[in-house]
Amino acid sequence: MRKANLARIIQLLFLAVFLVLFVRTEYRGSDTISAAINSFFRADPLVVVSYLLSAHSLTWLLFPAVITLVFSTLLGRFFCGWICPLGTLLDLVTVRIKKSAPLRILKGNVKYWLLFPMLVAAFFHVNLAGVLDPIAILVRGLTFFLYPIFGHTVRSGWVDLYGLVGERRDYIAPAYAVLRDNILPFRDTFYPLAFLSGFMFLGIIYLERYESRNWCRNLCPLGTLLGLFGRFSIFRRSPSSLCDDCKACRAVCPCAFEGELLEPDNCLLCMKCQQGCRQHRVSFDLALPVPGHGPYLPERRVLLGGLLSGFLLAGSFRFRKPEAQARLLRPPGTGSEDEFLKKCVRCGECMKVCLTGALYPAVAQGGVEAVFTPVVTPRLGYCEYNCNLCGQVCPTAAIPSLPIEEKRRAVIGKAVLDKNHCLPYAKKTNCIVCEEHCPFPEKAIKSEEVEEIDRHGNKIKILRPYVVDELCNGCGICENVCPLEGKSGIEVFAVKDKSPLKAVAMAPADDQPSDPGAGDGSDPYGGTSAGKVGDPYGGGSGKESDVNRRAGAGDGSDPYGGAGAGKESDPYRGGAGEGGDPYGGAGTGVGQEVKSPARKKDAGRGASGDAPAGAGNRRKGNDGGKEVWEGENPYR
Repeated sequence: MRKANLARIIQLLFLAVFLVLFVRTEYRGSDTISAAINSFFRADPLVVVSYLLSAHSLTWLLFPAVITLVFSTLLGRFFCGWICPLGTLLDLVTVRIKKSAPLRILKGNVKYWLLFPMLVAAFFHVNLAGVLDPIAILVRGLTFFLYPIFGHTVRSGWVDLYGLVGERRDYIAPAYAVLRDNILPFRDTFYPLAFLSGFMFLGIIYLERYESRNWCRNLCPLGTLLGLFGRFSIFRRSPSSLCDDCKACRAVCPCAFEGELLEPDNCLLCMKCQQGCRQHRVSFDLALPVPGHGPYLPERRVLLGGLLSGFLLAGSFRFRKPEAQARLLRPPGTGSEDEFLKKCVRCGECMKVCLTGALYPAVAQGGVEAVFTPVVTPRLGYCEYNCNLCGQVCPTAAIPSLPIEEKRRAVIGKAVLDKNHCLPYAKKTNCIVCEEHCPFPEKAIKSEEVEEIDRHGNKIKILRPYVVDELCNGCGICENVCPLEGKSGIEVFAVKDKSPLKAVAMAPADDQPSDPGAGDGSDPYGGTSAGKVGDPYGGGSGKESDVNRRAGAGDGSDPYGGAGAGKESDPYRGGAGEGGDPYGGAGTGVGQEVKSPARKKDAGRGASGDAPAGAGNRRKGNDGGKEVWEGENPYR
């Protein structure tokens, strides 16, 4: 067995840290994520260079990347050989892949034709670096493709295992609890562009069939950038060429020897040549760059071609369809579309942590330049009122990390009623589901009682909703819970003016008229709540730290909410009783949550964010757990 050198040990340590941070970049029952995978992006030199070129500014969040760039100038491509998790994975799999002849088409200046147009396009405010950044490719491949498959497979297998063991399933339930709380994704999610993300990641591994570190030496824009800075390195290998009587270094070096001479910009400082040298001739010492060893920059035609192609790339990728722009909803706190695209690195972390599954990667909504960037899709999920996880994990502050109070005021878009589909307008049928679920204390969606003539010529009184634009932040919960199949009767549209809502819209619920069926009146969603107030979902008598806890009794030991009495009917979340809520089963309380058959499940997300009932201004109370309503409401 070959002895592992220091570089390999550190590689494995960084890979382990990467995987742990990836798994921890997930909702685990806490309102904050202290450590996330964004640490690797904040140390990524390609991210900081493209950010600087596109935004024409710098954020302190990317200061670690500046340090990495400085040390790369002094030491060479140590990041590729010691830190990069994708490079480590390639080193682990390449020894198990039989090699064929190298691809001649990848040799030469292909890597510069990828890097230079990308940097020039960034200078003209089209930042595409995240599309080919190796860490972004790895994270997207895991987030969109491999991790969802892993979570779905484990959950499905555990359900089958429960069926096999029958009544003895309680003996193995603790093992599943460990997996659920620490390893599995919070929800089953299947993303668009999942196969493209998986294809890019697996394609890089497939290139190892032709030569080791094929991606790193011939294509990777991050490695090419570090190689350019590494040409000024004062830490160099001696001798700089193969020994005439040995030439064994070529066999162990992953990518620095194409001919007889060492290529400094391809040396990863892995030290394998030094470890494998039987004559002990190889050493790495401090030495000034040797003049005439090679040009510091690629030939002139590559530079000029990169400049021209980057300019053309920036112009051709800026086209956006106006009709698609109307529904291009960005996460809360983002400014204009142009400013957001300058900073977004397309890592997918915000989509991974989204509590309700509202964020998906853009496909064609924002044009080619917006591919892989996050968009809010209200029909599949909504922006949770008490959640700011996406801003916490964004590595470049493209989604700013806002306090909860400011995040609630951040405007995503504005809700608009479609009177051709909305039931009270189109069919003269009572429906106020959107009003009930609006999380704002003063309700951004209100209803008015109007007199109409039904299709039989009779006068009827119905409740008809309307939107108060000054109070709406476009969270999308109204569109998400609309009982209509397919197209919703209310939709959220993007707006250019994203000025935060005025503070009056965020008035505490204590200052508003209390709902006769809403307990203490401090719960904007309604529902009788036992114990302390402060849970916006009216969550039971346990602790109030979980923003996603549903109504339930017990001590709140389940971080996903509602650990009640009785056997667990949901092996995913361990809720009690008849709970069908993937965030926690219905507890043992009476009449704590309005069960509406109009509330839909999200077929596209697996376990969807089935929201609790709203405050319900027209609810009179409860009778033995059964809600009593004023007037006829066929959707209750």
